[in-house]
Amino acid sequence: SIREDEERREGGVPSALHQLYYDPNIENKNLAQKWLMQAQVSPQAWQFCWVLLRPEKVPEIQYFGASALHTKISRYWGDIPTEQYDTLKTQLFSQIARFASGSKIVLTRLCVALASLALNMMPEVWPGAVSEMVHMFQEEGGEVDGRARCLALLELLTVLPEEFQTSRLPQYRKGQVRGALGREWAAVYPLLQQLLRQPDSPPLVKARVLKCLSSWVLLDVPLNESEGLVEASFTALSDPELFDTAVEAIVNTISQPDSQRYVNTLLKLVPQVLQLQEQLRDAIQNGDMETSHGICRIAVSLGENHSSTLLEQVEHWQSFLALVNMIMFCTGIPGHYPVNETTSSLTLTFWYTLQDDIMSFEAEKQAVYLQVYRPVYFQLVDVLLHKAQFPTDEEYASWSSDEKEQFRIYRVDISDTLMYVYEMLGAELLSNLYDKLGRLLTSTEQTTTWQHTEALLYGFQSIAETIDVNYSDVIPGLIGLIPRININNVQLADTVMFTIGALAEWLADHPVMLSSVLPLVLQALGNPDLSVSSVSTLKKICRECKYDLPPYATNIVAVSQEVLIKQIHKTSQCMWLMQALGFLLSALPVEEILRNLHSLITPYIQQLEKLSEETPNPSNKLAIIHILGLLSNLFTTLDITKQEEESGENAPPIKSAPPQTGPNPVVVVLQQVFALIQTVLSKWLNDSQVVEAVCAIFEKSVKTLLHDFAPMVSQLSEMLGQMYSTIPQASALDLTRQMVHIFASETNHFPPIKALFELVTSVTLTIFQQGPRDHPDIVDSFMQLQAQALKRKPDLFLSESLDVKAVFHCGVLSLKFPEAPTVKSTCFFFTELIPHCADIPPVGQVVQEDGKLLLLAVLEAIGGQSSRSLMDQFAEVLFCLNKHCFALLTVWLKEALRSPGFPSSRVSDDQKDTFSQQVLRERVNKRRVKDIVKEFTLVCRGLHGTEYAADY
Repeated sequence: SIREDEERREGGVPSALHQLYYDPNIENKNLAQKWLMQAQVSPQAWQFCWVLLRPEKVPEIQYFGASALHTKISRYWGDIPTEQYDTLKTQLFSQIARFASGSKIVLTRLCVALASLALNMMPEVWPGAVSEMVHMFQEEGGEVDGRARCLALLELLTVLPEEFQTSRLPQYRKGQVRGALGREWAAVYPLLQQLLRQPDSPPLVKARVLKCLSSWVLLDVPLNESEGLVEASFTALSDPELFDTAVEAIVNTISQPDSQRYVNTLLKLVPQVLQLQEQLRDAIQNGDMETSHGICRIAVSLGENHSSTLLEQVEHWQSFLALVNMIMFCTGIPGHYPVNETTSSLTLTFWYTLQDDIMSFEAEKQAVYLQVYRPVYFQLVDVLLHKAQFPTDEEYASWSSDEKEQFRIYRVDISDTLMYVYEMLGAELLSNLYDKLGRLLTSTEQTTTWQHTEALLYGFQSIAETIDVNYSDVIPGLIGLIPRININNVQLADTVMFTIGALAEWLADHPVMLSSVLPLVLQALGNPDLSVSSVSTLKKICRECKYDLPPYATNIVAVSQEVLIKQIHKTSQCMWLMQALGFLLSALPVEEILRNLHSLITPYIQQLEKLSEETPNPSNKLAIIHILGLLSNLFTTLDITKQEEESGENAPPIKSAPPQTGPNPVVVVLQQVFALIQTVLSKWLNDSQVVEAVCAIFEKSVKTLLHDFAPMVSQLSEMLGQMYSTIPQASALDLTRQMVHIFASETNHFPPIKALFELVTSVTLTIFQQGPRDHPDIVDSFMQLQAQALKRKPDLFLSESLDVKAVFHCGVLSLKFPEAPTVKSTCFFFTELIPHCADIPPVGQVVQEDGKLLLLAVLEAIGGQSSRSLMDQFAEVLFCLNKHCFALLTVWLKEALRSPGFPSSRVSDDQKDTFSQQVLRERVNKRRVKDIVKEFTLVCRGLHGTEYAADY
């Protein structure tokens, strides 16, 4: 370690730096770094900085010296006596002149330090800072050659606006300094112009000039004041050495938000961009992706940032149309994204912007523009669908998985663009696609590639997925064409599936067409490569068309069973498939539902029986969770009650199902497997995932069946009570809450629900006595359960067996948990509890006796103990207390806020009084209480009026 007491600082810095860069021991590195940070901000830094910059030192040490200078000037400006400003300025100038021919990284740091100095002294103390810099470096300086001096000056001018962007100047100073810098552009512009236009300027100097321009336009330099430089930047594009920096300079200048005010300058830029077309074509021919990309960026940034301004210039419509066509050329650039081109994706947002601008004109004007631009957008659709085509199979096989993923995302972007374009082109777009597809599939002359067919279908699907195409007259034709497609490829098959899925709602209105597409879907189910598309399509059809599927039901169930037994699909697709079957079965008569359920579920029940006899181990655990998941997904969508509702007004009379009698099929199945599930549970009670999977079956069933679940209530209540008493888990509380929600207010189910509620409450109170911190999930679910009970059946709190006082105290404890969801649920519990002070004596009593504890916890949270994001919830509890216990709250607030330093040492007695009066005044306006609390919490945290508070 470094003996800092024995070594002078400047001696210690080199050894600390040596340690930081070269010592293999990470602890020594960390120590050195910490020491160097302290050295930088120490008062002695002023002395040793200059020592470290001496010529004999190595660049790492010189760099640290320059960095320390910058740190002192930018962060500790207040420590510098006014009389030292000039000395500091002179020293920095001479160091920069010296390093002009020295180490580039040290030179840059010194320039940044001088820039920081200038920003702190502008505009009063050093009004003409930039002019003086230009003047200082243009004078003939003895030993430093002119070119090095010129590069040092350009470096200084480039870092100045960058340093301004990151400086820590206070807000009012920022405005002043920005204005002063804007005025100084007059001193920078002629210098840059001269250097860029001089024939003998070396490329390195020109490149630095372009970088300097990029930096200054960040200060919103008016576009008309940099016009000449932008023109010169266009000329620089023909020099390969300057191309990249020139592109950046042009794009940055055009993209400044302020630049749309300068219409004349923008109009001059259009022909300059159009002149780049030849260079663009050459670059594409020579496979020079960087050049084509750069030129495309320029065209797009002009089009995207200024389309509305340029559209408005009606007399220049042809030149803007030419720019639009140039961007179209960039969209359709040859090659496959992202392998042989990366440019076309840059253009997609331009098409959104242009369309938005056209569609926002008033009707007459819009009609004129649509005449010009509708053909352009039809062309765009062709270009996009061409770009969306897959490469040949051989080529695609050679792509990396990352390239395939980028291509997938690119196609999604194209899909979004097409959906958007539909707003402008409407139904004609679908007819256009349909005609092309028809010609392609019926043409006898040419052999079409699958890629071509796939792209057209993809276009269709993109639109049909999000836009209601039920009114389109081309859909019947499209559905008729689908079976004619020669599906010999996975990508094409996937798109066919997704297209059928996107038309599911249309099929529900035209069920006669189901017979032509359903066989394709069922066939695809057997192909693991089409897993996602075939299963999701079947699910959509079963959901949308269930009343037209009874004739096909036997076949669908048989095919589904076969693929489930063969384990063709991954877990999540198996779950979707079960949901699809649930929708399908919902529309059948009860005896058919039971027959199908029996054949569908029996193999799984037998498997579950076998598994329940085995000793628990990780692999049979996964199998058990899988089977329980299949059952709960099936029960999620198997809902026969919907039949009566849906066969109401809208559905044709033939679809109405006969009224169902007898128990619900799901209940029949659950009762049959109940004992088996109990056996599984008894072995796996310790495993929260298995317990969750069991609870999920019942929770999904209760949610779907609602009151039809009644026959199971007492059985399930008993099982839940046993489960929770043995090993408490949050999922059991969530299921209990569901049961309370639906059945607590039904007289004949009240006894089992009441017993269950009291049991889980007393078990949870025991957890609280033993220390609840390890179980935030249980506390969260418990608070939600208590709130639900108060909401649905407050009588539960009148019970002798329920310890309301203990529940209240648990709530006060839970408010102090660090987990936000738990605190939210607890606040919700209190906002449900407090209004019952008057009508539930035990609640009234506990609030009267211990309400002050609740208030203290709320104030502590507001004082800074809880996250600021929870303040609205605490404000609601406060509002509730004020509304229902006004007299008590008045006394409690007075007593609580009397304690010195509470709820925060940052608030004065006056501020506490004001807060208290403001809260007590608001008994109707909850929004106002939330604002009062937000305001007070900022004061308590010392954030009031800071920019940190402004983000709130």
